[in-house]
Amino acid sequence: MTRILLRNGVIHTGRGRDETVSAMVVEDGRIAWIGHDPDDIASPDEVIDLGGRLVTPAFVDSHVHVVETGEQILGLDLVGAPSREVVLEKIAAYVVDLGPDDLVLAQGWDETLWPDPTLPVAAELDRASGGRKVYLNRIDGHSAVVSTALMAQLPEIAGLPGWSADGRVEREAMNALLPLLADLTPAGHAERCAQAALQHMAALGIGAFHDNSGPAIGPESDLRALQTETAAAGLHGTYYWGAHLGFDDLDRFEDISGLAGDLSADGSIGSRSAALTRDYADLSGHRGHAYLDPEQMAEHIVGCTRRGVQAGFHCIGDQAIDNIAEAFRRAADVLGTEAVRARRHRLEHCELPSPTAIETFAELGVIASMQPMFDGLWGGPDRMYAARLGERWQQMNPFRTLLDAGVRLAFGSDSPVTPLDPWAAVHAAVHHRTPGQGITPAEAFAAYTSGGWYAAGVDDAGTLAVGQRATYAVWDRTAFPDLTSADVADVSTPCLQTVVDGRTVFEKEGVR
Repeated sequence: MTRILLRNGVIHTGRGRDETVSAMVVEDGRIAWIGHDPDDIASPDEVIDLGGRLVTPAFVDSHVHVVETGEQILGLDLVGAPSREVVLEKIAAYVVDLGPDDLVLAQGWDETLWPDPTLPVAAELDRASGGRKVYLNRIDGHSAVVSTALMAQLPEIAGLPGWSADGRVEREAMNALLPLLADLTPAGHAERCAQAALQHMAALGIGAFHDNSGPAIGPESDLRALQTETAAAGLHGTYYWGAHLGFDDLDRFEDISGLAGDLSADGSIGSRSAALTRDYADLSGHRGHAYLDPEQMAEHIVGCTRRGVQAGFHCIGDQAIDNIAEAFRRAADVLGTEAVRARRHRLEHCELPSPTAIETFAELGVIASMQPMFDGLWGGPDRMYAARLGERWQQMNPFRTLLDAGVRLAFGSDSPVTPLDPWAAVHAAVHHRTPGQGITPAEAFAAYTSGGWYAAGVDDAGTLAVGQRATYAVWDRTAFPDLTSADVADVSTPCLQTVVDGRTVFEKEGVR
């Protein structure tokens, strides 16, 4: 057995906003002792002087697309591009070093930030890329613009729901392109992307993550590559495969926690594909798209519950969420409330829930896996939610209401949709743009740590206490960040070390 004593620190246990100790003993991946006076600790094999630095439970990103995040890191990142013209300029600069047959994968553009929200069209992509195959994924991942050369590789895309001759694709047309994109990417692509994303997460104090894979996200080979790279990197991965009624997939995959994650009940607000009960404020007569009905989802929930795995759905609009609530009520009628509660089923995003739906989720123990930076980036009276929904923007992401109703929260980034920046996300949850929907620093931090472990079905991690997993981060500061400060810069903190189950997965050069 290896006994490591960490001493002379400010160790935030995660069990309360102000609960801190100064020392901790880690033995074979578990916390063996924690307290204020380590002098009576018998013969540690190693002593680490923290020098007054802060230690916290490592973050858990409860909704991330790891391979796609790596694509953003290694490829053409369009986050923050201020106009269509800049997007096209970035494509032209990016392809200079590419071969004529190389695929251009780019993501992150958001037309709601542009002075003129007119989208680029295929002909413009053709000119900018020199006629190459281009896939330009919107920041929310629910629509894209593609070049003529890429569409020519799949002639049958014409006429599919969501296809437009000018190169814009969504829904079935977008999904039809995914196998083609997988075929066009070079060997080892998924492995390289996974490595880049895992390294980045570890360097940010993220020790665990929930990857949301599925047929509408990428090929099965991406998930298998991620699982291999995660084992090598030492992070803790929880994996979901969002396939409706994909029960045979459970036998083919190893270590799958559920048929959940991005199994889409609807789309997104930005792409106007989230299913609403009322028209979009900026598109009269349009209420988005509901991809699954209550009967289909109830069958999925019942099947997953009986097989002992989690069910779950991507859901954003109130119509989609009401449909899911109805599906859970039907499943409980078949199986009983306690059987449904025991599985800790989950919802991704759950942005516009009705009071009735919230009551159902609280009763049946359904977890809300949510992303605070959605509100941070798009909430408020002058941003995207208000443009799409009018005054309904104030009903989005109701963290306070959900917690008060008894719904358990787990926070994540949905990277590459929003950045991997857990401190900024925790700050955003405290400083919600809708008055009254912000939560306390302790609640927000817990949602990004112990809440993620709970959502993964792991009950011996997320706090620093005797017997818990030794999964923690060391930060270059001497006190817990002041999350009550309105300035997000006050919480930005360099990570010095990330440890998962007692194994160091990241250490800043020169720290020791």
